[in-house]
Amino acid sequence: MKPAPRLFLDHSLSRHGEIALSDDQRHYLVNVLRLVSGDPVRVFNASDGEWLAHLATVTKRHATLRCERHVADVKLPPDIDYLFAPLKHARLDYVVQKATELGVRRLRPVLTHRTISERINLERMRSNVIEAAEQCNLVFVPEISEPQRLVELLSDWPVSRCLIYCDETAPVRDPLAALEGLNLPAAVLIGPEGGFTAEERDMLKSVPTATAISLGPRIMRADTAAVAALSLIQAKLGDWHQER
Repeated sequence: MKPAPRLFLDHSLSRHGEIALSDDQRHYLVNVLRLVSGDPVRVFNASDGEWLAHLATVTKRHATLRCERHVADVKLPPDIDYLFAPLKHARLDYVVQKATELGVRRLRPVLTHRTISERINLERMRSNVIEAAEQCNLVFVPEISEPQRLVELLSDWPVSRCLIYCDETAPVRDPLAALEGLNLPAAVLIGPEGGFTAEERDMLKSVPTATAISLGPRIMRADTAAVAALSLIQAKLGDWHQER
């Protein structure tokens, strides 16, 4: 038997609650997956957790789900923010999906001097986050913040949150050694393809809780660097470390 598909629903979920599906959701379940009335669907949101539901009514233009049983509570990932200079189209889609899979709690676009693309489709980002959460059995959807300029972000940086930024000029070449002694909450900042300017590096160094890390001898693309950096943070500070 195939596993029941998962859907994120921006609705309150409760026993025997019946929810009308959007046209896209109806099309996906009925026309793409060929589900019929009575078939199981797993649904979740960020407040009520995950529920086993079933398709209730199905017509050509309308479909509803009925929640039957609560199966999992909301599970928050470690308190890690992912800060990034936006990329273009497919590469931004990729990095947003991978950051969600790797367990960040918030995604925060940051505009730097060398940012390639300053026009950001937040709705597209949210769709990618939801799709990743549905596919990876997450009972949580990361928050997405409005874009913010780096200078504004750093001027009001909270002293309670570590700021870990990737920089090929980091004084400690071993990233795990550079992370030694740091704790959550934390944020990981990936700069633009052209790197930070000298002025931006000076601003970062002036933040008391900021730590620069190197990602090895090779220069990575920003989307590759994001996966590498978030994996390091999860292994050293996050829930990969806690589950050992």
